Amino acid sequence: MLDKIILLADIRYAAKTPHIPAQLMAPTGLLSDTLARPLRDLRISVTDRCNFRCSYCMPSEVFNKDYAFLPQTSLLSFEEITRLTKVFVAHGVEKIRLTGGEPLLRKNLEVLIEMLAKLQTPAGKPLDITLTTNASLLARKAQALKDAGLQRVTVSLDGLDDATFRRMNDVDFPVADVLKGIEAAQKVGLAPIKINMVVKRGTNDAEILPMARHFRNSGVVLRFIEYMDVGATNGWRMDEVLASKQVIDRINAEFPLSVIDPNYLGETAERWRYDDGAGEVGVISSVTRAFCGDCNRARLSTEGKMFLCLFASQGHDLRALLRGDYSDAHISAAVAHIWQRRSDRYSELRASLPPDESPPSDGSKRVEMSYIGG
Repeated sequence: MLDKIILLADIRYAAKTPHIPAQLMAPTGLLSDTLARPLRDLRISVTDRCNFRCSYCMPSEVFNKDYAFLPQTSLLSFEEITRLTKVFVAHGVEKIRLTGGEPLLRKNLEVLIEMLAKLQTPAGKPLDITLTTNASLLARKAQALKDAGLQRVTVSLDGLDDATFRRMNDVDFPVADVLKGIEAAQKVGLAPIKINMVVKRGTNDAEILPMARHFRNSGVVLRFIEYMDVGATNGWRMDEVLASKQVIDRINAEFPLSVIDPNYLGETAERWRYDDGAGEVGVISSVTRAFCGDCNRARLSTEGKMFLCLFASQGHDLRALLRGDYSDAHISAAVAHIWQRRSDRYSELRASLPPDESPPSDGSKRVEMSYIGG
């Protein structure tokens, strides 16, 4: 909190002076944090609402009819999101992921995508724009998203057995409608499509092989995510985590696999290809094999707070600058100031502690995934 107050005080002082003080000047080119990690990936949450109530993200006993979601006036407008994105792109961001909640619940989202698609990196390259969705609305919106400039999608799907899937989404939503959304996305050319399956031991781990069988030879990249201790409401326990190694072992026993190189530095998934050429799968091992060392992601919440880690408890309020009398140069200086002080490595710290024990903190609760995006 102290850093945040100092930062805003510095920026406000700068706004009243003819020139930005040297110590607040945003560096030209790329940024690095205290662990020499660059800023490359910006994940933007466009809504804190979702039409699913998955127990590992938005359990219904917490996110019920009495839960106070953010009012519309608190959300960043599309113009504000685009303005901030320009600042981040100038500092090295090349990839934009739109998240939620469920991002397709944000009205006229294709308008935002069209605005973002017009941006370019300093080198003149288009941004990589993608979106993570539960696909409940994807069948009807796929064409409009593609026409607006969206390049690809990641779909959250935790099993193919309809009873298991309905139980996990807790709103009785059928798996068939998600599959229709995936089919529609493929048809309009949103590719490559990735499927994320959160694996919870004893809940849906029996779906690992059926998912692998279904998406082989489909052109879809299936990824398995270890059940994570995000936020404070999902009742996370270490004994419900199925290690990625065990996931790979199960698949490899039926369909032999070989490890392949990552697509880029900082990729979260470890990639494996089917030896018979039927495609690839990936595993994201944020619990058992922390990958903090090359994390290059910043997160922007629905109401304009910049978070430096998925497991953070506090963010930096950029909306106050957007809606105050501050120039893009001042906001750029703020972003640089924040990133250059970054030292977050929660998953590595967690790995050094006994099971179910979190790293020491200031006592505040970690931010919920539905608020900040995955």
